[in-house]
Amino acid sequence: MKKGFIFDLDGVIVDTAKYHYLAWKKLANELGFEFTKAQNELFKGVSRKRCLEILLDIGKREATQKEFDTWMIEKNVDYLAYIKNMDASEILPDVPKVLAYLKQNNIPIALGSASKNAQPILEKVGLLHYFDAIVDGNNVTKAKPDPEVFLLAAKQLGVNANDCIVFEDAVAGVEAANAAKMISIGIGDKKILSEAQFNFTDFTEISTDFIQELIDK
Repeated sequence: MKKGFIFDLDGVIVDTAKYHYLAWKKLANELGFEFTKAQNELFKGVSRKRCLEILLDIGKREATQKEFDTWMIEKNVDYLAYIKNMDASEILPDVPKVLAYLKQNNIPIALGSASKNAQPILEKVGLLHYFDAIVDGNNVTKAKPDPEVFLLAAKQLGVNANDCIVFEDAVAGVEAANAAKMISIGIGDKKILSEAQFNFTDFTEISTDFIQELIDK
């Protein structure tokens, strides 16, 4: 059976988490409270709407619908300003090695991300040409750990869900991959991502032999 490989974006392909953090911190400060890097961990793999709900809970702030919508837009404008100058230097180590190996072997590749800015980011860092499908926050209605984003990615690749392999750095993403009956590979802290079937600190630990084993399974 044909295999499909699905990659999350933030924290897997590029490290845009720092820019999200700066944008959320700016908004929190404007609303009169602090937002720490530790608290930012709660935002991994979470939709922008849910992130703002969590942020307001942290700051014990309430919002009208108009304020909520305005702050969502404001945060994204600030984030886009931060990522405007992104380039290939932002790609995490050895990610291109894995993408190139898959492409050379004609393995379909998809992006499965909560980000609504996935395509422009991939363009900026020069990786867009590797992807046969992009499913992001513009295409889904249910956030991870719901498997919708990965199931849609598999469908767009024309691959059965149980023949897909997912790379994730967030607990919610690993849970979504497992719920979709896909092979889950955690990128990051093994203790945090303990539900993943395989764990690596980053892509420098992933050999092409391992990728080939996944293809051949």
